[in-house]
Parts: sequence; structure tokens; C-alpha cells
Amino acid sequence: MPVVGAFAVPHPPLILPEVGRGEEKLIQSTIDAYREAMRRAAALKPETVVVTTPHTVLYGDYFHISPGAAARGDMARFDAPAVRMEVPYDTALVSALSRLAEESGIPAGTLGERDPALDHATLIPLRFLNEFCAGFQLVRIGLSGLSPLSHYRLGMCIGRAAEELDRRVVVIASGDLSHKLTRDGPYGFAPEGPEFDRRTADALSRGDFWELLRIPPALADAAAECGLRSFQIMAGTLDAQAVSCELLSHEGPFGVGYAVASFIPTGRRDERRRFAPRLEEAAAQERAQREAQEDPWVRLARLSLETWVKTGKRAGVPEGLPPALQAVRAGAFVSLKKDGRLRGCIGTISPAAPTLAQEILENAVSAGTRDPRFPPVTREELPELVYSVDVLGAPEPVSSPAELDVKRYGVIVSAGKRRGLLLPDLAGVDTVEEQIDIARQKAGIAPETAVTLERFEVVRHH
Repeated sequence: MPVVGAFAVPHPPLILPEVGRGEEKLIQSTIDAYREAMRRAAALKPETVVVTTPHTVLYGDYFHISPGAAARGDMARFDAPAVRMEVPYDTALVSALSRLAEESGIPAGTLGERDPALDHATLIPLRFLNEFCAGFQLVRIGLSGLSPLSHYRLGMCIGRAAEELDRRVVVIASGDLSHKLTRDGPYGFAPEGPEFDRRTADALSRGDFWELLRIPPALADAAAECGLRSFQIMAGTLDAQAVSCELLSHEGPFGVGYAVASFIPTGRRDERRRFAPRLEEAAAQERAQREAQEDPWVRLARLSLETWVKTGKRAGVPEGLPPALQAVRAGAFVSLKKDGRLRGCIGTISPAAPTLAQEILENAVSAGTRDPRFPPVTREELPELVYSVDVLGAPEPVSSPAELDVKRYGVIVSAGKRRGLLLPDLAGVDTVEEQIDIARQKAGIAPETAVTLERFEVVRHH
């Protein structure tokens, strides 16, 4: 049978009286809603509970499904070791899900476990659920750095596995909303925080899974949330199902957003709620529009990386390039983004190739294959990449940070043979101090070490 119910819940440790020690009363509406949600879950008589959690093993390009026959965990790291639990895993559903994901081309499975212990984002909802029922098995799934569509499609595989095994499966999507709602909160404030919470809570209240899938990754990142991808997997488990939905609570008194929502299938199919094809079509349209607007600098970077990944050969300099690419030498950085997040960035401070065109050709391959922060770009990723090219002006020395401008100038910090660069006008870098600190970190220069500063301007192509 298909998934019989799904619930979006938060996981603040202080919601447990053993951790909150009275402070949990400040989120009593969340506690009451949590109990109501888990009462509804228990009434569905689940044989298996699937928990999607941001606090188990997380990989950028892989969904980790916890292996083994059982797992245990406790809240010792939150000074509540007496709160402990051991739960059997549904090994048959894990096996079916892993197989279905592989057949669907989704990188998911039981490889790469680092810590078998149950995490707090799993323990907390199970603690509430245990107030109303027991005897169920567990499947625990981590999130990934993959696209919203990949998370949704994994959810679809969960639904298919439940049907294949004829399991009564309840899905619990564990995740908090923004961690940046108030200036006096533990994580500070960002204007994107309330905006993210408003959009997400509204989508949950209406069962608008399309909105959950279309929330911009940049907004989610700036809001410092941890639940969106969990909710996107949950949405996929209810693919093409009409649902009865209710937002049971939403609050954020500690500067972190907590939402509790319930989604119960009505038993009626609704083809309008089949969102994967719509996502694929929207992505294709956006990609075509984006590539049509690319200038020769960006098209050159795309040509270079795509040629290398597809053929293993370097692209030659095409004919008909503007003189500014053929008759000029300059340093250049090529940046790649995927789903709004950085996927690679490599460049040269000073020109190393005979022409700017050749500089871009070389640095595009490096950005996609040699950035030590990321695995090499795969052929499958190529359609999802967004390119930008920054052409650097000549660096000039400055005597103090007062001569810098984080929006206008990039910065180069040097100490001995160590040299670090940061481009201007980057998202999340709002002050000169932040800019210098990040450049220091990139160069491995300690905060107390004296540095010389240079600034440069760029021409950005995207």
C-alpha cells in the first residue's frame, strides 16, 4: 500500500523536559502540536516509520540510508543521557529502497556510514511517537547536496518501496526552519530568515509541495534552515496523491522556526500533484533561457568544461571570438554553481596563458575538476551548471582596509609566500573584515600574522 501518512516536525533538543528543564514550556504550542501529530501517526498503525534527518551522515552527492539490523542513541550530548532508545531497522524496506533508487538513477544506499548512533533529529520525533505506539521498525535517511528534484524522486522511491512490500509506512520529515529569525537568537538575524519561514509555513499549511520544491536555494542558505530538503523528500513520498493537510503550529521564540504539519492521503489520485515532470520541464526551460543569454566569455567556459568532461580532450579556441578575448592577457576566475550553490571556482591572479580566451579555457576545466573542495564534475551534472567568469584588473597595493570596498574590489592578502584572493561582491560576504578573513583562511595565514593588502576590480560575465 502507499505511504499512509506524513508529518513535518522540528527537533529542538530543549523540547524534551530532560533537556529543557522548564524552558520547553516556552514552546508549549509546538509540544501540543507535536503530540497531536504523533497521535495521528499512531492512529495509522504504522509498521515502518521512515525518518528523514539532516543530522545523520550527509554527503554532497549521495543519500545515506542507515544500514544494519538496529540502532540505538541517546541525548548525552545535551546532558540528558537517560533519554535513550533502541529501534529495529526495516532491512527489507532498506533493501527495496536502495534497489529502486539505483534503478531510478538516484545515488542512494547504505555505504559510507560514519556513526551508527541515532541522531537527535531522529530521537526526538520517535520519543513523541512512542507516547502513542510502539512495535514499529525504522528506516533512517540522510539528506544530500543534490537537487530538490533528486530529493523528491527519492521520496517517490520510498512510496514505491512501501507499495512493493505492502507496508503501512508513516514518513516523518525532521527539520527546523530558519535559524536566523531574531537578533538576540543564538544564530543572529538575517532578513531571509522570516521570509523563508513565511513561505515554508504557508506551503506546508496548503500542502503546496510545488512551492516547497521551488524555494530558491540561496534563500534557504541565507536563512540557515535545516528542514527544506527533508520536506522535499516527504513530498515525493506522496507523489500524485490528494492529501488532507494541516499546519498544526508554527513559532520561533528562540530565533529558530519550528513547524508541525500533518499530511494524510485521501486515497484519491491527483495527477496535478505529480511534480517531478513539472520540475524537469521548468529546469529545461530555465537552462535554455540561461544559455541563450550567455555572452562569449561564459559560452567559452561552458564549451571548455563540457568538452573535457564528455571527451577527455581540451577544447580549442573557437573562431569568431571578440578581440577582447583574443588580443588581451588577464587573470580570470571561472565559477560554477549548481542549484544556487558553489560547485567549483578556480582562477589565476595574473595571466598564465597567451590570451584571455586560453586563460578561460584552462581555468574552466580546473574549476570543474581540480577544486579540492568538490569532486570532479560528472557528465550528468553538466546541464545543471551555471557559469560565471570574472576577468581581473591589475592588482594595486593598499595601505589599509579603509581603501577596500567589499562590493567594488576583490582583495589579495599576502604573508611571505602565502597569498590568498577573494573576489568582490560575493553573497554572504558583507564587510571588508569578512573579506580579508576569508582570504586569510584560503591562504592558510593565521589571524595574528601581519599581511600586505592589494585590491583589484573585476569585470563579471554571467
